[in-house]
Amino acid sequence: MKYSAFSIFREGLSGNRGWKPAWREPDPKAHYDVIIVGGGGHGLATAYYLAKNHGITNVAVLEKGYLGSGNVGRNTTIVRANYLLEGNEPFYAHSLRLWEGLEQELNFNAMMSQRGVINLYHSDGQRDAFARRGNAMRLAGEDAELLDREQVRALVPFLDFDNARFPVQGGLMQRRGGTARHDGVAWGYARGADSRGVDLIQNCEVTGIRREGGRVTGVETTRGFIGCNRLGLAAAGNSGQVAEMAGMRLPIESQVLQAFVSEGLKPFIDQVVTFGAALFYLSQSDKGGLVFGGSLDMYNSYAQRGNLATVESVMEAACAMVPSISRVKVLRAWGGVMDMSMDGSPIIDRTPLDNLYLNCGWCYGGFKATPASGWCFAHLLATGESHELACALRLDRFTRGYQIDETGHGAQANLH
Repeated sequence: MKYSAFSIFREGLSGNRGWKPAWREPDPKAHYDVIIVGGGGHGLATAYYLAKNHGITNVAVLEKGYLGSGNVGRNTTIVRANYLLEGNEPFYAHSLRLWEGLEQELNFNAMMSQRGVINLYHSDGQRDAFARRGNAMRLAGEDAELLDREQVRALVPFLDFDNARFPVQGGLMQRRGGTARHDGVAWGYARGADSRGVDLIQNCEVTGIRREGGRVTGVETTRGFIGCNRLGLAAAGNSGQVAEMAGMRLPIESQVLQAFVSEGLKPFIDQVVTFGAALFYLSQSDKGGLVFGGSLDMYNSYAQRGNLATVESVMEAACAMVPSISRVKVLRAWGGVMDMSMDGSPIIDRTPLDNLYLNCGWCYGGFKATPASGWCFAHLLATGESHELACALRLDRFTRGYQIDETGHGAQANLH
């Protein structure tokens, strides 16, 4: 069924009895050409682009819960492509271009809002670093504007510009960045993949990976054994656990990242704004709630909840950047499990097992990368070769000394 204004009008006249389920609920087949472990944004996007770009439709996406129950539904919905390094910026630039046409392609409202992303700077050194980043973005074909203090004030006058420790001196803005509805993205890709024949199998947890002679033959699940020719892992924060079933130890750590939403307010902030003095970011949802988050909880965990020390530090950063936010009530908080790589950049690559492929290590960048991740991972699964945009995201870069250290923190996962 094609969604349109006409279909809404027609169904309204008929009591809304003609709507069909967005996707099927199939039983798993005995064997697939490709199995993708993980029914989040990356797994669903991969399945969609396998069918659309490569004509591979004998595909199953296995999700241990319901579709979108992981990080794709537990994030702050920010979409941007303001990266510095050559291995990252072209990849995220491609992702942003895919975002811009995604709703028309999927015929699904992902509520893409290109409201702009502003990264604040508070010192001369930080300004110079942002100028360098902006120049790198422009060289990669992306938009970037270095704003001075008064230009930032004209856009977001409620900031604490005269903060004694962290005065706002300006910001780096990408106007094409913004937000998208995380649930809508998952549902849109799921509907698109299903319409092309992909089986989306919910409540099907992978409990083991069966191997013979250096190759994967299939997966053991709570719904029985399912064979496959190729196996792709897109399990986000659980990637380490799933890879261990195949006898691999990945260079990632799983840590919790918390996010928060406030009570509903009248229109308050048009853009996405990030604090340059601490890891804090703020935007406003379509329902009026302020959506914000901060840094990791800084210890390994698989729990989708966080600790109070991080809550306190996030609230302190919020009040330092926007003093008026101190009077706003926080309604709820949640946590996503981040698969933190040792250089803060993702991994899309083959593994030592001949037909096992890996998509992990997304750190904070998983949601915004959803379209490009699916695009490049589908290319890898279909052809066996890395897409040109993901050539730098190889698994062996850590042993070869080719890390993509965007933040310059070295090989320590929790600092990224």
